[in-house]
Amino acid sequence: MLALLHTSPVHVPVFDALRDEDHQGLELAHLIHENLLTRARAEGPEAVAGEVRAVLDQAVADGAVAVLCTCSSIGGVAEAFAEEVGVPVLRVDRPMAAAAVAIGPRVVVVATSESTFGPTVALVEEEARRAGLPADVRTLLVDGAWALFQAGDTEGYVRTVADAVDSIPGDSTDAIVLAQASMTPAQLRTTTALPVLSSPRLGLAAAVTHLE
Repeated sequence: MLALLHTSPVHVPVFDALRDEDHQGLELAHLIHENLLTRARAEGPEAVAGEVRAVLDQAVADGAVAVLCTCSSIGGVAEAFAEEVGVPVLRVDRPMAAAAVAIGPRVVVVATSESTFGPTVALVEEEARRAGLPADVRTLLVDGAWALFQAGDTEGYVRTVADAVDSIPGDSTDAIVLAQASMTPAQLRTTTALPVLSSPRLGLAAAVTHLE
């Protein structure tokens, strides 16, 4: 069983659909803890480390042989507990970051929540160092989008993200990273010629390789 640690229920159908498309028969357990992101946004990701560890311990006790954290804000915190909990603990955005720096050094990280920037920028830079590649990482906050997400206006949220992505100049950018899994639907709504990367499909595929 692969456990998925979510901070929003909107991710459940996304990963179920990816499972049905690419990994038929894979058993998923969805663990939804919205409070973790609320606290991480207010106090920083490290503030929820103890709670994340408790969730991971319970997942393992319930039979998980790997855990995929789908929240980019707390993914690094979860990943750091892998050795202690005794099963692979993966962050969904690591394969995306690796793919981005492989395209080119000029990466724009797009997010709707400021708490995401620190962990995601650090991850992109880490993956660049690991691959021996340069990285020039910039950020773009999509103003007002998070309020739409919280209000349940998914259509407005996705449209706002897509518009922001399309505003990024192509002559100074190699790849665009959608830092939060919730932004994934915007990937199909953009018109830019630049590569736009999202994390769910890549992250789930990486988790499956650990199961195998």
